[in-house]
Amino acid sequence: MSRDPATEGRSPQGGRPVRIDEMLAALAMALICVISLANVAVRYLTDVSFAFTEEFSVFLLVFMTLMGSAVAFAADGHIRILFFRDLLPLRHRRLADAGALLLAALLFAMVLYYGALFAWDEWAFEETSPGLGLPNWIYTAWLPLLCGWILVRIGGRLLRLFRHGGDA
Repeated sequence: MSRDPATEGRSPQGGRPVRIDEMLAALAMALICVISLANVAVRYLTDVSFAFTEEFSVFLLVFMTLMGSAVAFAADGHIRILFFRDLLPLRHRRLADAGALLLAALLFAMVLYYGALFAWDEWAFEETSPGLGLPNWIYTAWLPLLCGWILVRIGGRLLRLFRHGGDA
């Protein structure tokens, strides 16, 4: 069974369930481009570099990646091997999809847990960033939050999987 690119990423009702996620990921990418371009221009013209660009760019890259993961799970566009799955009958296909989603949920739940511990340690030990001296927990607190959002998107995909069928 092949996918129709025109309908991929759409909810069964025909709407886009992930528009805000896509906009946030695109905003992060645009900010990375603007910050990097400004840094290159200033460095070229003055031989001075902005100190904050690397810190903010790394944070925005992680943010963009996790928002992209949320979009992929919500829109059923996450990476997987479909060759063997498509050979299965519909009922087993749904079980294979559910198993893959549950394993992904387990992975992101672990990242959420250990990311929360990491952010807590950053806060408790008052770690600061090397470039700007900002508290590191400002950056690391987003990891468990975004993993939680990915888990919500995986849960929504699981609900749609069994409510509307394997290819919904």
